[in-house]
Amino acid sequence: MPSSARRTPAPRTAKRAAPATPAKAARTAPKVAQKRAASKAAPAPAKAPAPAKAAPAKVTAPVKAAPAKAPAPVKAPVKAPPPPDPVARASRSVAPPPPAPIPASALPPSPPPAHRQSSHPSVRPSNHPPSLLPPRPYIPPGPPPVFKIGDKAVHPAHGLGEIVAIENREFNGAKALYYIIRILDNGMKVMVPTNAVTQAGLRSVMGAEEAEKVLETMRAREVAVDLQPWSRRFRAYTEMIKSGSPFEVAKVLRDMHRLRFDKDLSFGERRLLDQAKSLLVKELALSKKMTEAELLAEVVQIFKA
Repeated sequence: MPSSARRTPAPRTAKRAAPATPAKAARTAPKVAQKRAASKAAPAPAKAPAPAKAAPAKVTAPVKAAPAKAPAPVKAPVKAPPPPDPVARASRSVAPPPPAPIPASALPPSPPPAHRQSSHPSVRPSNHPPSLLPPRPYIPPGPPPVFKIGDKAVHPAHGLGEIVAIENREFNGAKALYYIIRILDNGMKVMVPTNAVTQAGLRSVMGAEEAEKVLETMRAREVAVDLQPWSRRFRAYTEMIKSGSPFEVAKVLRDMHRLRFDKDLSFGERRLLDQAKSLLVKELALSKKMTEAELLAEVVQIFKA
C-alpha cells in the first residue's frame, strides 16, 4: 500500500453509560431527594410588574389675559378766580358812552341787491318795506258789509267767492248765523260768522275807481321788498298776501312779474306769483267788467312798458 494514500478514519461509536451499581445508587439517592425537596420549598421568583403606560398630557388652551383698564383721568380742581383788586379797579379808565344812533330818516335809501335790480332803469326800491309783524286783515273804510244770497264777496285767504247760503250752525255748543261762501277759483266752501265779518277780513268787491288805483300800484317803478336773504323776503311777501289788501297783493304780483323778465323764477317765487294772481285777477276783472284774459293781457302790457 502506497504511503501517500490517506487512511479513512473509522466511525466513532457513542459510549454507553455504564449502569450504576447498587452501592452508588444508594449513595446518591439521599442527595437527589434533598435537591428535589429544596427546589419544591423554594418560592418561585416574583414577576416584575409591567411598566404602566403614561397617559398623554392634555394641552390646555392659553388663558387670555384681561385688558388692563386705563385709569380714569383725574380732574384738576377748579381754582376760584382771585378777588378783584380794588386799586386796579379804581385805576381803570371809564369807557366813553356810545354815540347816539343816526335816525333812519337821515340815512339815504340803500340800493337794491344785485339779484333784485330789474332791467328797467326807472325801477327803484321802496322806502317803506313791510313790517315782519303778523299781518292785520285789510279793513276797507265804512261800516261792515251785509251780504245776501247771490252777492259776491272777497275772502282774504281765498279770493273772490259767492254767498250761496246763510245758515244757523252750532260749534262748541254756541249757535251763530254763518255766511256759506263758495270760492270761484276752486269751488271750496268757507263759512264766516255774520257777526265777525270785520275780524275775518271778509269784504265787498272793490269798485272801478279802486281797481284803477290797484293798477296804478302795478305801474309804479319800485321794488316793494328789499331784504336779505331770500328767506326774509319770502316771509315779507307772504305776509303781504295774507293781509288781504288788494294793494299789497298787487305789489307782490308786480315784483314777481318783473323778476320773471330778468331770470327764471324759483319754486317759491312761482308760488307767490300764482297766489297773487288767483287772489287779484278775478276781482279786478269783475270790477272793470272785463274777462280774465283781457285783464291779464293788460297786466302784461303794464309790466312790458
